[in-house]
Amino acid sequence: MPHLEAVKHILDTTLGLNGRALEAHTPLLGSLPELDSMAVIGVIAALEAHFGIEVADEDIHARHFTTVATLHDFIFAKLRP
Repeated sequence: MPHLEAVKHILDTTLGLNGRALEAHTPLLGSLPELDSMAVIGVIAALEAHFGIEVADEDIHARHFTTVATLHDFIFAKLRP
């Protein structure tokens, strides 16, 4: 999956996970205590800055934060022209 490593790195640094293992299937929302509603905003901002994309508030849904892979897929879809 293109950009998966970047998404994992952004999650790690933004949430302060200190290198905790993240895989594509790793559950996020509801499973990582560090990922609360305020942290979601920080993660989105970091992803926007890194990938040069814009994510509208109405585009943010819990389903995008189900796993690392679903977040990656959401971001990858924003990168497509």
